[in-house]
Amino acid sequence: MKTIKYTLAVTVVLSLIIALLAFQGLKTDDEPKQKKAPTDYTIVQKWEMPKYLKEISGIAWLPDGKMACVQDEEGEIFIYDLESNKILQNIHFADSGDYEGIAVHNGTAYVMRSDGKIFEVARFRESGKAKTISYKTEFSSKNNMETLAISRDGSYLITAPKDRDKVDEFKGLYKIDLESRLVDAVPTVSINMEDDAFEDYLEKKVYKTFSPSDAAVHPLTGEYYVLEGIDPKLVILEKDGTIKRVIELDEDDFAQPEGITFSKEGILFISNEASKKNKANILQVKLN
Repeated sequence: MKTIKYTLAVTVVLSLIIALLAFQGLKTDDEPKQKKAPTDYTIVQKWEMPKYLKEISGIAWLPDGKMACVQDEEGEIFIYDLESNKILQNIHFADSGDYEGIAVHNGTAYVMRSDGKIFEVARFRESGKAKTISYKTEFSSKNNMETLAISRDGSYLITAPKDRDKVDEFKGLYKIDLESRLVDAVPTVSINMEDDAFEDYLEKKVYKTFSPSDAAVHPLTGEYYVLEGIDPKLVILEKDGTIKRVIELDEDDFAQPEGITFSKEGILFISNEASKKNKANILQVKLN
């Protein structure tokens, strides 16, 4: 009899312990998880884009403080005023297409289409005087070109394949001479997909480890800032191509970062396409 009572008592105690543990586990699951705040960057200011720029894919800082923008469906350049939060001007330069990157130098805008074609729009801000010529580079839709930047001295453009490069183990930053419009056969910088900095991001298909969506050159340091939109991150390279820093970008802040540029003072701006939760935007970002 005592044995039966003891067994019953043990069973009751064990049942209570199991129930308590289950309740605590359920309570933990139900409680909202506290998300760690990003420590690598601070968002200083945010501009929400109008519907015309919901798929903003490239931005370039202009000397008067305005922003030149492209979106990836229309062959138009939009001039956006950060002070008034308005589109001041839109310049038609080509038919509809998949336009990704934009760079500006000496009154001429350069726009990259994903198939590697560049549209050069001279005097693009002068009403009725814009003139467009286009030319192919050695890249194609297989490379999926999204990146376009101007060099620090303004003598050449910089581009990089988003998908496959000539060799899967690296992504190159290639120079395009503004005079000859030719691409250097050898990249000025090669980003090694198997670098230790990418250890946490290495994919089975190594070329998918890092997929550049845009790039910019820091006007004061000459460093390369290369952006990725698929798995949001920012890679900072020394002038010689050494990876200095990889910054993860929180998807709550950067739903799909597609454009990057600097003001002449070195202020960083990143643009995001619209998502289900957020409107497209331009963010002023300070790196910590």
